[in-house]
Amino acid sequence: MTKANWNYPTAIKFGPGRIAELPEVLKSTGITVPLFVTDAGLVNLPVTQKTIQLLKDAGIPVGVFAEVKPNPISANVEAGIKVLREGGHDGVIAFGGGSGLDVGKVIAFMAGQTRPMWDFEDIGDWWTRADPKGIFPIIAVPTTAGTGSEVGRAGVITDETTHTKKVIFHPLMMPKVVIADPELTVGMPRFITVGTGMDALAHCLEAYCALGYHPLADGIAVEGIRLVFENLPKVVADPNDVEARPYDERGGHGRHRIPEGHGRHPRAEPSGRRAL
Repeated sequence: MTKANWNYPTAIKFGPGRIAELPEVLKSTGITVPLFVTDAGLVNLPVTQKTIQLLKDAGIPVGVFAEVKPNPISANVEAGIKVLREGGHDGVIAFGGGSGLDVGKVIAFMAGQTRPMWDFEDIGDWWTRADPKGIFPIIAVPTTAGTGSEVGRAGVITDETTHTKKVIFHPLMMPKVVIADPELTVGMPRFITVGTGMDALAHCLEAYCALGYHPLADGIAVEGIRLVFENLPKVVADPNDVEARPYDERGGHGRHRIPEGHGRHPRAEPSGRRAL
């Protein structure tokens, strides 16, 4: 099976077994004491515990934060920021589906900020309020094909006081490196495989049908549609088909390599729905 590296602009390490490179990736990005952020449903699964053990075996002191709801709220982020600061962590490994990835990214973004999180909502030029020196590096490790958050510059967090989703945005919130290892997705329940694959397909369709003209986005959307169409049925029929899983996952990457504004804005999603 093909293994490859590319940048667009995120550095992506793609292929089966690439999770073994996580210790070296941390070293290359200058992270010495990472905070491993994932969700409560994933933290105790073998795929997660093996990854954490990989870091420990490499002599890397790692903290774990898993107080993340399927539709993450501001309290999840605030709790994570507290753990990061008190633990002396200097970077974040965001591991999981959309919820874990988004929370991990926002925790890293808020690490050195002094203003409240909602001051950085994606409104106008509010992102310029942030201190770039206070944004910690992020390594993203997706475990589903649906979210695409691993290559995005924002995190979607629910404001529990208004029950609305809000987008926290900054260009430097984009992860430094993505490890896209399809073997991490093999143990997913079939309904999550189907749901996340359809999520990737839906976003590519929306982007292609958007009224704005952007030929690069159209090309990415069409390729994403093709990858999901050809490979999602294969992995549903055979969850252990690691030949098809990488291409379904690449369709998921296309969901966020489509420029912001070309498809549906995350704020349009109802507060009860979150890509896994």
